[in-house]
Amino acid sequence: MNALRPCLLPILALLPGLACAADVDGATLSLGWALPFAGILLSIALFPLFAPSLWHHHFGKIVGLWTLAFLVPFAAVFGGQASAALVVHALVGEYIPFIVLLFALYTISGGILVWGNLHGSAKLNTGLLAIGTLLASVMGTTGAAMLLIRPLLRANDNRKHRVHVVVFFIFLVANVGGGLTPLGDPPLFLGFLKGVDFLWTLEHMALPVALLALALLALFYVVDGYFYRREDEWTLRDPSPDSPLRLYGKGNFLLLGGVIGAVLMSGLWKPQIGFDVLGTQVQLQNLLRDLLLLALALLSLALTPKQVRAGNEFAWDPILEVGKLFAGIFITIAPAIAILRAGHEGHLAALVGWVTGADGAPVNNLYFWMSGLLSSVLDNAPTYLVFFNLAAGDAQVLMERLPQTLLAISMGSVFMGAVTYIGNAPNFMVKAIAEQRGVPMPSFFGYMLWSGAILMPLFALLSLVFFIGDLGF
Repeated sequence: MNALRPCLLPILALLPGLACAADVDGATLSLGWALPFAGILLSIALFPLFAPSLWHHHFGKIVGLWTLAFLVPFAAVFGGQASAALVVHALVGEYIPFIVLLFALYTISGGILVWGNLHGSAKLNTGLLAIGTLLASVMGTTGAAMLLIRPLLRANDNRKHRVHVVVFFIFLVANVGGGLTPLGDPPLFLGFLKGVDFLWTLEHMALPVALLALALLALFYVVDGYFYRREDEWTLRDPSPDSPLRLYGKGNFLLLGGVIGAVLMSGLWKPQIGFDVLGTQVQLQNLLRDLLLLALALLSLALTPKQVRAGNEFAWDPILEVGKLFAGIFITIAPAIAILRAGHEGHLAALVGWVTGADGAPVNNLYFWMSGLLSSVLDNAPTYLVFFNLAAGDAQVLMERLPQTLLAISMGSVFMGAVTYIGNAPNFMVKAIAEQRGVPMPSFFGYMLWSGAILMPLFALLSLVFFIGDLGF
């Protein structure tokens, strides 16, 4: 596999991280080029733990320094033209469409206020998580997460023990719930754009999503009930009577429908009209999609009463934090993806060999684990495409001849995006909003302790259920 081949059309760049290092062959890159990317990941993990004040005030500068630590040597070795092409591809072809989509979903869903005097009991919290899990495949994990995280936090604002509520919310609403349709999670939409049928995803992902979601909801009900019983009696008192849920800003649901329509349009309408920007092809349908998304977000800001956003305590800090962090991630992830795409010729050839049997057939269980574990640190959308291409690269072949392999890649990419804060973009947004509301969220590694203890055993069971005849060990 050669990284000299043309970069994929920006229609795929609606989703994050598909870096193509211009004219650089991924087989020639050492793993040292991925150190700045690893530096960003370690900074996200360690600074909030050991220097929280420094990170809070200067995280953008820290990410910028790591980005320069990659770009300056890269320009010295490969030249200014290759560096400029890489940055343009990362920002114009990938980052801008990605952040525009998130901006639209964040802004529009922030204009929908779910109001009611609710008590965060185990029954109520489990119900809200279940609703969010179902909505995630209809309005995307970002849209569902932004819609329900605020009412969930308000319902539990009088509770001392509430970290677990947000953690399970990330597991279910920001990740697992998006596994039913291509609209739900970026990797599946990427597969849809590559030719995977909409109904194929729904049919084959329905059972694993249902099993994992039900297991997590049942476990959450037990855990939340335990912590609820440990609350001090005075923290659970609420002098106001319960009131039913009310929806404000309902017109934003129409705007969310517009977002879904704009995204689908960019995948279905291909007029073959594009513009070249330093080697990055900007297709007309993608440009139109991004303009429509911006227009829909601005309409939401103009039409939604200020009182509605005030009720949501709407602020720009979470999307700004995600924007700054992912700008650096999009650029510095380029060599890591290029090395992976080099396959057996790259410095991660051993990893590629692990997922292939002696007869050349894919080892589905390892496709599940490797696509999943890499999704947790490299972002799940580009990782999905790497393994999609590694398995066959043809949607028809995968759907008809290798359906279990495609299922393994889909399950791993969607489900294991929940393992770290950076595995899927909504994870970090939920964390930022929760911290803004005073929830002491766990550190990068602290969150991984939660995901490791809860999710990994469930993933092991799923691998036995769906890939028991293909363990690869």
